[in-house]
Amino acid sequence: MKKKIALLSFLIITAAIGILIYLNTQEIFNNYEEKNVALTHNREVFLSERNYHSTAEIGAIGDILLHDKVYEDADTGSGYDFSDMFAPVKDMLSNPDFTIANQESIAAGSDLGLSGYPTFNSPYEISDTLKDVGIDLVTLANNHSLDKGEKGILRAIEYYNKIDMPYVGIHKNEEDAKQDRIMNVNGINIGFLSYTYGTNGIPIPDGKDYLVNYLDGKKVSQDIKDLRDKVDLILINAHWGLEYQRNPSDEQRKMAKLMSNAGADIIIGHHPHVLQPIEWIESNQKKTLVVYSLGNFISAQKNNYKDIGGMVTISVRKEWSTKGTETEVTNVNFSPTYVTNQNDRDYRINTFGSEDVFGQEKIDKEKLTDFMLSHPSIK
Repeated sequence: MKKKIALLSFLIITAAIGILIYLNTQEIFNNYEEKNVALTHNREVFLSERNYHSTAEIGAIGDILLHDKVYEDADTGSGYDFSDMFAPVKDMLSNPDFTIANQESIAAGSDLGLSGYPTFNSPYEISDTLKDVGIDLVTLANNHSLDKGEKGILRAIEYYNKIDMPYVGIHKNEEDAKQDRIMNVNGINIGFLSYTYGTNGIPIPDGKDYLVNYLDGKKVSQDIKDLRDKVDLILINAHWGLEYQRNPSDEQRKMAKLMSNAGADIIIGHHPHVLQPIEWIESNQKKTLVVYSLGNFISAQKNNYKDIGGMVTISVRKEWSTKGTETEVTNVNFSPTYVTNQNDRDYRINTFGSEDVFGQEKIDKEKLTDFMLSHPSIK
């Protein structure tokens, strides 16, 4: 009897202990679940409230205008080599995250006949050199785009495609013209457009308006609006203004205002062959950075500021948040350059501070930089 009572007591105690252990385990598990859910929720809140950003530096240089004296200096007997001309500025050009150049003389190759002023055609090899020194995109809508007709444009584009060099402003067909030029630079989508005021009186072949982008206000506005929602930033290259004038014309300012109203963020100008200042303009509660002209980067033109060019560098920042994304230009700088030669040989593009072996008269770098960045909106 005592054994039965003892056994029954043991079973009751064991069951009680088991129940207590189960209940305690459930409480521990429930507490763990609650804590784990809380931790997970807090992490999600932390991530969703945190802002992220990316930055990029965009570089742009002026006219690559190859007069016959320049490409003759690059003649090796078996081809053309422009690398020595660009050697002093290679580090500068490759430093930005993305660098663009204005290829003013159509580079359609020797088979079409090389030529300088007034109807240019340059060796293919200039495109190889630009790619080698760090140029990421060439802008091609300018007054010399049709110097070798439709064939020149098609030859140039064929070679750009061969070497994987992006281009903007000229097109081989309608399909090419409809293709957006959008480059992703460090997570920032930048849309590129390029236009010219004209083509030196050379008409576009009938039915082939796609060959060159003309600076028509309605077309420019529509192109900007069509591109606006696809990108974070729109950069326009405009071939405009008056040659050799160091300040922008009323027409340049009027067109810049139109572009800004339509939604352009940055405008880079070419054609005057001399530097023109940089400034911010405002319209429709929007600010647009305008570089009116970057001058000649390489050419045979001399004196009266025609042998001075440079690179503008533009800092861009994109921020992601719960409200979406916002992209803005945060800074702008300018680095002047100048071209030297010795009796039309040994052409070189020089940075200021580099040794000038040809004894060119000293140029005041600070004065040039101040000229480009002197507008009150830049300060």
